[in-house]
Amino acid sequence: MLIGIPKEIKNNEFRIGMTPAGVRELVSHGHTVMVQRDGGTAIGLQNEQYEAAGALLIDTPEEIFDRAEMIIKVKEPQPDECRMLRPGQLLFTYLHLAPDPEQTRLLVESDCIAIAYETVTDAQGGLPLLAPMSEVAGRMAIQAGAHALEKAQGGMGVLLGGVPGVAPAKVTVIGGGVVGINAARMAMGLGADVTILDRSLPRLKLLDEQYGPRLKTLYSSVESVEHEVIAADLVIGAVLIPGAAAPKLVTREMLKQMKNGSVLVDVAIDQGGCFETSHATTHQAPTYEVEGIIHYCVANMPGGVARTSTFALTNATLPFAVALADKGYKQALLDDPHLRNGLNVHRGNITCQAVASDLGYDYLAPETAIAQ
Repeated sequence: MLIGIPKEIKNNEFRIGMTPAGVRELVSHGHTVMVQRDGGTAIGLQNEQYEAAGALLIDTPEEIFDRAEMIIKVKEPQPDECRMLRPGQLLFTYLHLAPDPEQTRLLVESDCIAIAYETVTDAQGGLPLLAPMSEVAGRMAIQAGAHALEKAQGGMGVLLGGVPGVAPAKVTVIGGGVVGINAARMAMGLGADVTILDRSLPRLKLLDEQYGPRLKTLYSSVESVEHEVIAADLVIGAVLIPGAAAPKLVTREMLKQMKNGSVLVDVAIDQGGCFETSHATTHQAPTYEVEGIIHYCVANMPGGVARTSTFALTNATLPFAVALADKGYKQALLDDPHLRNGLNVHRGNITCQAVASDLGYDYLAPETAIAQ
C-alpha cells in the first residue's frame, strides 16, 4: 500500500503521524511510505532519519494527498486537507466529529473512508488509541493548571502543593478515566489536596484501593459536582462519552460562586468541552477569563509536548496501521471488531452511532457499509 504522512498544519501542532521507527516497520512489510519533508524536524525527527527508515520525502501535502492510498495523521484534517481527500481514500487519524459539523460535512462530501483513533476499542472496553494522548493530557492538565494559577497568568496566586504552614491548593478532577487518573496522580505528586468524581462505583473503589487516603473519591452527582467545583482552586474536566459530545457538567452559575482567580482546565474540549463556558483555545493563546475564572481549553494539549506524544501515539497506532496496510481496510475491519468501531465515515455515510445522533445524520452500521 502507498501510505502518506503529511505535516500537521493545525495551530502549534508539531506532532507527526509516524516516527521513523514506525515507517521502518511499515516498509519492512512491503509498503511504500511518503513523508512530507520537514514534517518532524520541529521535534528532532530529521528528514535523514525518515530516509534511513525507507521513506520517500515529499515536498508538498498536495502530492501526498493526491498519491497516497492511506493518509496517517495526528489531528483532524483541517478544511483545506478535507478538500484534498479523494473518493475511496483511507484516512486514519483523530477526528472528534461530534462537536465539529463542518469537518463531518466535508468528510461526508469527500467520499473517503475515515477511521477515528478515538473510537477504536479493545477487549477490555478501553480506547487504546486515545489512551496514550489521554495520559499525556491528564498529566499536562495539572502542569497547565498550576501555571495558570500563578498571579502573573491571571490566577489567584496559589502554589499547588503549598508550603509548610500553608495549605495546598484544592484540586477537583471530574471523571475517573485515563485523563482523570493521570491528572490526579500528578496533582497528588505535587502535594495538592485532590478529589476525584466519577459515576462508576467499581472505578471509585479501585481508585480508593490504589491510592488510599491520599485521594478523596466522590460519586458524581449534580450536587457533589457543584459543591466540589465551588470549593476548588483548580478543576480538571476529564469526562468522556466515546464518540459523543461531552456533557456540560459545570455551569456558568457555578462559576459565579467560585473563588476569583480559580482555574478550569477542560481536557474534554476536543469533544465540545464539559464546562458550559468552554470554547477551544490554542497553545498560542491558551486561556481566557469568564466570571473571574481562568479557562484553559487547548484542543490539542499533547501537542505541547509533541515529541513525547508522537512516540507514544506511534506505539499505539502502528499495529492497526500495519493491519490496514497488509490486509486492506475492508478485511482489516472485518477481522477486528475493535478496529471496526473506529470507522466513523464511509463513502458518504456516518458509521458511528454517537456522531450520527449528535449531528442529525442517518446512521449506517459499519458492517453494512463495508459490505457495500
